[in-house]
Amino acid sequence: MSDSNSKKPSNNPNKPTATEAETVHPTDVSLVCDDPSRHKKQPPKPTSKRGYQLLLVFGLILLFLLAMAYQTLFGHSNQAAGDLVVEEGQSYYGFLPQFQRDVPMFSASLAKLYIKATVDAPLHAGTYEVPKNASFKQLMDAFKEGQKVDMVTIQIIEGKTAADLYKAITKTEGVVLEVLESNGKPKADFKQLLGIDAFTPEGEFSSNLEGWFTPDTYYYARGITDKQILNDLYKRQQQALDKAWENRAADLPYKTPYEALIMASIIEKETSVESERELVSAVFVNRLNMGMRLQTDPTIIYGMGERYDGNIRRTDINEKTAYNTYQIDGLPPTPIALPSPESIEAAMHPADSDALYFVATGTGGHKFTKTLADHNRAVQEYLQVMREQRKADNP
Repeated sequence: MSDSNSKKPSNNPNKPTATEAETVHPTDVSLVCDDPSRHKKQPPKPTSKRGYQLLLVFGLILLFLLAMAYQTLFGHSNQAAGDLVVEEGQSYYGFLPQFQRDVPMFSASLAKLYIKATVDAPLHAGTYEVPKNASFKQLMDAFKEGQKVDMVTIQIIEGKTAADLYKAITKTEGVVLEVLESNGKPKADFKQLLGIDAFTPEGEFSSNLEGWFTPDTYYYARGITDKQILNDLYKRQQQALDKAWENRAADLPYKTPYEALIMASIIEKETSVESERELVSAVFVNRLNMGMRLQTDPTIIYGMGERYDGNIRRTDINEKTAYNTYQIDGLPPTPIALPSPESIEAAMHPADSDALYFVATGTGGHKFTKTLADHNRAVQEYLQVMREQRKADNP
C-alpha cells in the first residue's frame, strides 16, 4: 500500500529534483577544456630592442647626411669679398680644398656630385665677382651666371712664328710684361727668365724657343703676365710632343723629340689641308731616309727673317743660310714655326707613301708624285692653272 504523501520518482531522468536543484556542485574546468592555461591572457609581444636601435642609427645617419649636404652647399668659406681670378686650365674641382679647410663637414664627394648634376660647361678663365665668405653654391652660381670681369684674349694661328706670338702678347692690353720688351722682343736671358727647360741647340740658337708654344686662341684674366702665358703654352706643347713621341711610328729618321718638332713645323708651313699632313710628312721622311735634301721653301723664308718681302728669288734659293734646306743637308737647326698638335702627330705618323715631291694644284691642295718627271709635269699643270686664273681675272 503506497503512501500518498511520499515523493514520486521523476519520469525525466535529466530533470533534477528540487533537492538536487538546491545543491550547487562545483564546475570541473577540466571537463570543458583540456588545457586551462590556454584561457589565460597572453602578455603582448615586446617590440624588438634591436629594431629600435636600427631605427635610431638610420635616423642619426640621415640627419648627419642632411647636415653634411647643407654644409657642403651653404656653409660659408673664409673667402674675402672681391674678384676671384680663374686661370686658364683651372677646373671647378680645384676650389674644393679651400672649402674643405674652411667649412666643417664639407664633403668633396657631395660637391663633385653637385657639379656633375648641375654644370654642363667647363670653367672659363676670367675674373669673377664673389661675395664675402661665399658658400660653395654661391661660388658655383657665380661661375654659371658668368659674372666675369675683364679678360684678355691671345690668338695665335697655326704656322705663325714665336715672334708673331710675342708681338701679339705685347699688343694685348691687360697683360703685364715681365720677360718681353714692349716692342715684342725677348729680354736678355729670355729662356732663363721664363724658367722653362725647353730643349734648344747650343750656340747662336740657344735662346730660340721657336716651335715650343701651342698655337690656339686663349682667354686669360686681366693682369696675367707674359711669363704666365708663355709657360702655359709651353706646357701644352711639351705635353703634346711627349705623348706623340711615346706613340711614334717605327723607323723614323728623328734622333730626338726636338727633331720631330722641327719636322712638324715644316709640315705646318707646307699645308693647311688637314688630310695632307701625313702625306707631306711622308715626302720629307722619305727624303731624309734617302739622304736627299728637303728643299722646302718655308725654310728659305724663315732664314731670311725680316728681309722676306713675299717673294723668293733665285738669289735667295742659292743663299746658304743655316735654314735654307736647298743648301744644307737634313733638318734646319730649329723649328721654323709654331706647329699644331695635329702636325706633331703627322710628323710621328707619316703616310704609307713613296712620294718624294709635291706641288700646289692651284685649286687647293697639292699633287704628290714619286719621280722628278711626274713632278715636273705637275708643275706645268700648276702653271697652266695660274695662267688661266689670271686670264679670267683680267679678260
